[in-house]
Amino acid sequence: MSKKKVIIIGAGPAGLACAYEFLKKSNDYDIIILEKQNSIGGISKTITYHHNKMDLGGHRFFSKNDYINQIWKEILPIQENKSLDGEILTTNKLIDKDGKDPDECEKVFLIRNRMSRIYYAKKFFDYPVSLTLKTIKNMGFITTLESAFSYLKSIFFKREETNLENFYINRFGKKLYHLFFKAYTQKVWGKDPQDISPDWGKQRVKGLSIFVVLKNAMLSVFRLKPKDVETSLIEKFYYPKYGPGQMWDEMAKVIKKSGGKIISGADVVKIEKRNHNIISLTYLKNNREVQLKGDIYVSSMPLKDFATITNGIPKTIKKIATNLPYRDFITVGLVVKKLKLHHERKIKTVSNLIPDCWIYIQEPNIMMGRVQIFNNWSPYLVSDFCHTVSLGCEYFCLKDDDFWNMSDQEIKDFAIDELVQMNFIDLDDVIDFHVERVEKAYPAYFDSYQNIDQVIQYLNQLDNFYTIGRNGQHRYNNMDHSMLTGIEVCHTVLSGRKDRSNIWGVNKEQEYVEVKKNVN
Repeated sequence: MSKKKVIIIGAGPAGLACAYEFLKKSNDYDIIILEKQNSIGGISKTITYHHNKMDLGGHRFFSKNDYINQIWKEILPIQENKSLDGEILTTNKLIDKDGKDPDECEKVFLIRNRMSRIYYAKKFFDYPVSLTLKTIKNMGFITTLESAFSYLKSIFFKREETNLENFYINRFGKKLYHLFFKAYTQKVWGKDPQDISPDWGKQRVKGLSIFVVLKNAMLSVFRLKPKDVETSLIEKFYYPKYGPGQMWDEMAKVIKKSGGKIISGADVVKIEKRNHNIISLTYLKNNREVQLKGDIYVSSMPLKDFATITNGIPKTIKKIATNLPYRDFITVGLVVKKLKLHHERKIKTVSNLIPDCWIYIQEPNIMMGRVQIFNNWSPYLVSDFCHTVSLGCEYFCLKDDDFWNMSDQEIKDFAIDELVQMNFIDLDDVIDFHVERVEKAYPAYFDSYQNIDQVIQYLNQLDNFYTIGRNGQHRYNNMDHSMLTGIEVCHTVLSGRKDRSNIWGVNKEQEYVEVKKNVN
């Protein structure tokens, strides 16, 4: 019997996981992945420039789902005892506290400490906000008291969660919402939280609230650890030695070794539909159109693009899909001689570097959203780890706005100017830079999103077509969620199941990623 052909659009975490699962579970399918870019991994790939590596957005490998953790470990084993605690450096060799050289194993996960802070009013606050003496000191006694009463009010007078603003206020109180959520949310999405669906908060914030912060603060006083930890509160996570792209490169090798085919630089430009089936697609590669026919089609392309290139989409559905909003993203990679920020934590670091993975920029007069410190994600991302600091300055924007269309040099100068304004660096300490633009990085939850259920209902009527991943489902998924959507497609096909609720149900329920035990 001839094998059935599965055509997967997109070689990001969702598409790769789908292919990996098909090849792992059955020998009855030929797998072909079409990837528009010449590299794989989607927005989870790793960029290399001048021997330095840059992570687009910061990708923590952490999941509540044991099956996802198992797959990750099948691709990259865990490098035991390689947390940031106790690490020292001699030249460019990372030596652990036992005196062993991790360079002996190239394909590994490191265990990293998760540390992030908020920069607001020229002061640093823990992220998520914690109840410590330093937090109270930074906020001031009056503001802290106002925040407490505001939170108490939110307990007894719950708002109807018709928008993201009410969602936040119900969990943190109005005062803390205005201090730590409103301005940053507007910076990320370009919209007032009153105009954003609460669905985003339900998927991303989930179980986090002041109550959770207070509970963890009380447990820490007695040096106790909670049985479960909300995703935003995890202390440690896995991270590939050479960045997240290493995971997807290695997974792609396994897929090819198992008989799967990955075609890079293949831009799908046409999808042919007949009744309730996809019968073919056409992709463009090297300026030549290639038609491809399959039995099963799986897509992680943006719903906006799918509706544009597919024939026979009803006008109402096409209008909703093509008007779904996105936020684009720019990362400015900077290599500097040093940071001017002081190390305030009792954690051993090389050259007394601050231990933060991210710094969230809440200053309203600063356009920058976050700053990544790549040295703290993995020393192997930085070519001269001992003498330089590698930064990723993140900006949220739209492809059509003025900032996106500035030259790389202008964007670099803009980012440097903002870092100097905040007293993070000195201008003369900048050594190198790289600018990376990412389209449709974040599916947004406003405008025609309110009618997305109509699109989902229509897609579920297509017998041999499945949508997966962040853009394929227009849902702000983490990597593990995106992978699970692809895996669930495989399980649905192999079982002969018609219902798609298991695919669309990933990352929908609050409990799904609300809690998770620490990795170690």
